Amino acid sequence: MSANGHAVIVGAALAGLRGAEAMRRAGFSGRLTLVGAEPHRPYDRPHLSKHMLTGEVSAAATALPNLVPLDAEWRLGTAATGLDRANRRLSLADGTTLPYDRLLIAAGTRARPWPNPAEGRLRGVHTLRTRDDAAALRAALVAGPRRVLIIGGGFIGCEVASACRTLDLPVTIVEPGPVPLARVLGRHLGAVVAALHEARGVELRSGTKVERLEDDGSGRVARAVLSDGDTIEADLVVVALGAVRNTEWLEGSGLKADEGGVDCNAYGQVLGEDGRADSAIAAAGDVARFPHPLYDGRRVALEHWGHAVAQAEHAGRLLAGADPGPAYAEVPAFWSAQGGITIKSVGLTEGADALAIAQGDPKAGRFLAVYGAKGRCIAAVSFDSGRWLPAYAEQIAARAPFPPIRGAADQGSLTILDPAFPEA
Repeated sequence: MSANGHAVIVGAALAGLRGAEAMRRAGFSGRLTLVGAEPHRPYDRPHLSKHMLTGEVSAAATALPNLVPLDAEWRLGTAATGLDRANRRLSLADGTTLPYDRLLIAAGTRARPWPNPAEGRLRGVHTLRTRDDAAALRAALVAGPRRVLIIGGGFIGCEVASACRTLDLPVTIVEPGPVPLARVLGRHLGAVVAALHEARGVELRSGTKVERLEDDGSGRVARAVLSDGDTIEADLVVVALGAVRNTEWLEGSGLKADEGGVDCNAYGQVLGEDGRADSAIAAAGDVARFPHPLYDGRRVALEHWGHAVAQAEHAGRLLAGADPGPAYAEVPAFWSAQGGITIKSVGLTEGADALAIAQGDPKAGRFLAVYGAKGRCIAAVSFDSGRWLPAYAEQIAARAPFPPIRGAADQGSLTILDPAFPEA
């Protein structure tokens, strides 16, 4: 692949920006265009559910820096709507088309909406994914709602609840699982998260669902009716039901893509429906589904900040025609701040059949837990105890036996537990 031509990047967020920079670093000197559905230049999303809601960080302060000169054209506020691979043209929502010689798909995700559109349009009902979403929610919180209801006890839901308590607002989380984050951490660590939030005054309603939202007669949300028959009065609702990957625009392109992501090979090249890689197209970030070698080639799509950076840099080198190195195999890493506690993780907990508290004590609030599967270490999670995490990341990458580190400081008896993930 030559060093010139026209490279188009669909997605003007973190992965798109870092992918563009990687292409320039790798010697691509041709025309470069970044297409983004949002009107903003790339910004840092982790602040949106944390410091931006509490007012500690302004919207302007979330802008991501350019690390290298891009000399790029920005097509912002215009989503991609179609892909013609035969003629190598991209269709945009404004009716125009863009030719490309190489294409990076970094289209990311959007917030999963409330399933009833009419209820989702009620005033006071919010989702949180974009900077504009965060600004609107921040304004609603500052207005002093009587009660905030958060539907979903995942990471975003828990972080928003934490921000509400920082603002001294009454808040309730409704979570269908037994405890918050049970699907990711299991019941043992999910119970630690539950206790953390309850100690700060968050009301948790686990094991039930919101059946419907009702208004006050004027089009504003007033309450939620739960599956157990109870009602919760709330004039501000945050729908935190996860994310939807932006792949609809690829329908009819012949690429292998669905709501779970766009399929890539081990190097990041996107696969056609016939299973063959398209050497002119790569994907990176939340939307890319790829076989992870640390998890026996299981296809995963990861919504992690560090992963978006690392995979985009790998894809950028690939599209620039440089040697990308070995197949992409970064150890997944993630962090969350809630209730004054920083939770960090490395690896993926899915499929774990064993859990051990490796350092510290959950009762003291500072500890590290390691997850195993079939006798191998696959993930580690720390609560305000991240200094051990790099050592466990090395063990995960080395496919070390479970548990991988013994005789370390602050280590107890290493009792092996069932992670207790809820049944699907």
